[in-house]
Amino acid sequence: MKTNKTATSDWQSDMVKRSLHSVWHPCTQMQQHETVPLVAVSHGRGAWLYDADGKRYLDAISSWWVNLFGHANPRINAALKDQLDRLEHAMLAGFTHEPVVQLSEQLAARTGNVLGHCFYASDGASAVEIALKMSFHAWRNAGYGDKQEFVCLKGSYHGETLGALAVTDVALFRDAYGPLLRQAHVVAAPDARGARDGESAADVAHRAAASLEKLLQQRASHIAAVIIEPLVQCATGMAMHDPLYLSEVRALCDRYKVHLIFDEIAVGCGRTGTFFASEQATEKGTEEGATAQPIWPDFLCLSKGISGGYLPLSLVMTRDSIYQAFYDHDVRRGFLHSHSYTGNPLACRAALATLAIFDEDDVLNANRVRAQRMTAALAPLAQHPKVRHFRQRGMIWAFDAAIDNSAAAAKFSQRFFSSALEHELLLRPIGKTVYLMPPFILDDEEIDLLAARTAAVFESVIAHD
Repeated sequence: MKTNKTATSDWQSDMVKRSLHSVWHPCTQMQQHETVPLVAVSHGRGAWLYDADGKRYLDAISSWWVNLFGHANPRINAALKDQLDRLEHAMLAGFTHEPVVQLSEQLAARTGNVLGHCFYASDGASAVEIALKMSFHAWRNAGYGDKQEFVCLKGSYHGETLGALAVTDVALFRDAYGPLLRQAHVVAAPDARGARDGESAADVAHRAAASLEKLLQQRASHIAAVIIEPLVQCATGMAMHDPLYLSEVRALCDRYKVHLIFDEIAVGCGRTGTFFASEQATEKGTEEGATAQPIWPDFLCLSKGISGGYLPLSLVMTRDSIYQAFYDHDVRRGFLHSHSYTGNPLACRAALATLAIFDEDDVLNANRVRAQRMTAALAPLAQHPKVRHFRQRGMIWAFDAAIDNSAAAAKFSQRFFSSALEHELLLRPIGKTVYLMPPFILDDEEIDLLAARTAAVFESVIAHD
């Protein structure tokens, strides 16, 4: 008779085999799984994922940056169970419902009602598509039909649908699908790692903004919008920049009459220390003695953490002036975009529960204490001779591995990921950049464990290289 342990091991093996036979996994060269086994997840609790054998993994990257308050969070669970008995879904064309209204109102309030209208979709790339289309169409409705071009930053990533990929500057994706894409203008990024001798992060930001201005001087009459991940360009290796850059770009977009899109899909919802990353940048030219006001874009894209990591949900927030550009009796001047599950009530209830936790638990202030504790715990690793550019913004930490051997560099990410699993950690480096983006619930013991084991994994991998 099989023991329970044998039965669970059989389940684990069977699930992996069936998945490889029937599931095409995302952003994956499937042949790699001939040597790197899948992990079949049985359940999650708090910051931990568990397989059927009971092995656990600290989800230190929040399952691709989506999970804010842990797996199987009781408060989000309760909200979803309540909503299940009320309304699972209804089309948002010609109908509305309380969860989508409440969520839109609460998000608008967090911007001081500067961004007072929300348009919903299901994933981050779709939100970017909406913002791009909405910018172009708003300009056309206003009589500026020539404004059809977009500007993105070097190393930017905004998604993998065709419109979002067109404003993504990651060679792997652009080389594969380039013939299908409209070309965007790519300008210098304000990545603080690019500081020259004697330069500060603010100097890098100012220099990058000056390069954008040169382009705007030449092409503003044809440019619809500039799109930016504020404060942290995540997929390019957690490239961090000074908030000054956002202030200067906001002023440039106003001066040259170009829309500004902030992609806060990964960096919003408290990841950078404020609920919206853009809140850390302030308007230029504030009079002495006056309270500096945060800047706001014309379009703000949210996804990932907004539902607490529970359900697919994305949205674009925009200004009343944009909304009014479409408000007309002529359907052709309306915004021609829809998704079947737009504004899904279950996803909106998960988001409302997520926002409630922010307020009830004073999460942003608690995270400042948690971040200080984590940074202190990571201090020995930051001093490692093979660590470069250790950096932190809010609840995001990153550093680059100093590897000169190109063959070793190419294998670093996969070797680090595999070693981390052996140390009960889910960590997935981007190239040579190791990053931590854990849920907002780690206690002191989990912080110490994460810091110590990340250092141990790095030491073992870098010693081999």
